[in-house]
Amino acid sequence: MTEQQLPTWADPSVSPTDLDAQGVSRRGLLRRAGLFGAAFALGSAATPAFASPQHNLGGEDPHLAYLVGDHHVHSVYSHDAKYTFSQQARAAAQYGLDWMVFNEHSNFGHAYYGAKLEHAEILKARAENPRQLIFQGLEWYIPAAEHATVFAAPGPNETELLTRFELAYDGKLLGYTDGSATGTDTARNEAHAVKAIQWLAEQRRTGYVDDVLVLANHPLRLGIDSPHEMRNWRDAGWGGGNEWAPEIVIGMEGAPGAQGAAIPGWRGPASIRGEYENKPSAQSWSGYPADAYLTYGGFDWATATVGGLWDSMLAEGRLFTITSNSDNHRTVFDTWKNGDWAPGRNFDNTGRLPDPVNTDTPQPGSDFWPGEFSRTHVGVTRYGYRAVMAGLRAGRVWVDHGHLLDGLDVRVRRDCDQGPGVTLGGRLRVRAGERITLSVTVTTASRANPHGILPRLAHVDVVRGAVRGPATDRDSWRAPDTTVVHTADVSGRTGTYTLRIPLTAGDESFYVRLRGSDGNRHGAGYLGASVDPHGPVPHEPGNGDPWADTWFYSNPVFVDVTGAR
Repeated sequence: MTEQQLPTWADPSVSPTDLDAQGVSRRGLLRRAGLFGAAFALGSAATPAFASPQHNLGGEDPHLAYLVGDHHVHSVYSHDAKYTFSQQARAAAQYGLDWMVFNEHSNFGHAYYGAKLEHAEILKARAENPRQLIFQGLEWYIPAAEHATVFAAPGPNETELLTRFELAYDGKLLGYTDGSATGTDTARNEAHAVKAIQWLAEQRRTGYVDDVLVLANHPLRLGIDSPHEMRNWRDAGWGGGNEWAPEIVIGMEGAPGAQGAAIPGWRGPASIRGEYENKPSAQSWSGYPADAYLTYGGFDWATATVGGLWDSMLAEGRLFTITSNSDNHRTVFDTWKNGDWAPGRNFDNTGRLPDPVNTDTPQPGSDFWPGEFSRTHVGVTRYGYRAVMAGLRAGRVWVDHGHLLDGLDVRVRRDCDQGPGVTLGGRLRVRAGERITLSVTVTTASRANPHGILPRLAHVDVVRGAVRGPATDRDSWRAPDTTVVHTADVSGRTGTYTLRIPLTAGDESFYVRLRGSDGNRHGAGYLGASVDPHGPVPHEPGNGDPWADTWFYSNPVFVDVTGAR
């Protein structure tokens, strides 16, 4: 790790005038946390403890800086990847990530050997480069369903937690996945998934680990994550003293990895961004339409559909966070291939693939490096592992593709208040009929992205949905009262600017969330133009250049109306 390239913002020798807005913000955060300057330059491993900010319904909220990360990265410790740990960490630093999670696939070889070997590399990397927050995680095969990222705060039990969990609750290892030949007893499998989440919650509550989080991965890729399962995961383990924020399963990938899968001429005429190339199977939930198995502007149908599955969960008045990440296994146009096994060696008896070999010839792949295309931005008040996890749980999250934005700050406040208001993931309490202002501060991209394009934001959409309380039908994926209520044309605007959108509280609680794009590809949303007049649309198979169709999404802000029905 000594050869790792520092992100530009983290190099004290680089003048602030040479940084984009996001870099300036992050550098300022580190300086306030005592991790910039002399100690920072010397590579001090100390990170301050994080004290969770208070969520006050009246509107107080701290100043935030956003750290950029990726919770879905694989290395030679996954049976189907190819890069070394150092290759992935070095790429993440090059593309400006502050935090990342190595969530290796579950496997007996991983549980018995690989997890411990990787942990040794992680400890070494943390000591040598405290500027990069590296979590150890697991890609859990959820019994009866798809995959999920599971990761814990660093500590003496972080690896043991993962391996105990893997051996006791992983659907693949137990034969409890719906896609297996023997494990199709869905009721049993679904119950085991809930039990697994409750076990994680217990480890957090007893202090065995400081914190642990779970995020569902590529939820609609196979259509086997039913709405009621997602609600069950969200609700399992609830009990952290916060009635609106989940304790363990805090959200899902709003956009999958494999965003390079449909670059024209690369993988074939049927390729789709995200490798969402499946059809409904016998294991799929029957209530999803065939169009749910596609991506829309690179985003999962559950997120991209205004009034769809994500909105139906938010309409219950409970937070559910979305992310975007690389799922990096094999980078597009990269020339490395897997190394050869020594005689008698395999993944089951080593827990690690051989080091890759450079061929000088592009190899098959669908992914981008961590931070190269997909980014998850988490608002924190201090720098450190627990700060990132607290920001994720609190919902202070927005995501973008193609480095579309340098910065986004969202606030909702009553017009009669003087404070800053509440931000993403927060709640504002108001009286019926009160006037409210949504303030959206955008900092446009200040330099070319890794593809050599200077992104330009064309529009910002405000999505508003009524909060109706817990769903009567836990398999509902519709939020019929959620629509795009405002669109701001921002084409041609650069630098930092603030949009102020007036809102009025009716007689029921609601939430607002944001979305926007480069304006290159859009059309009527999945539920019709009256709901979403210019939303993301699927691309033609085999012709999905991701750099030419980029979007950002934000988490919601909730507005609780006093006396609302």
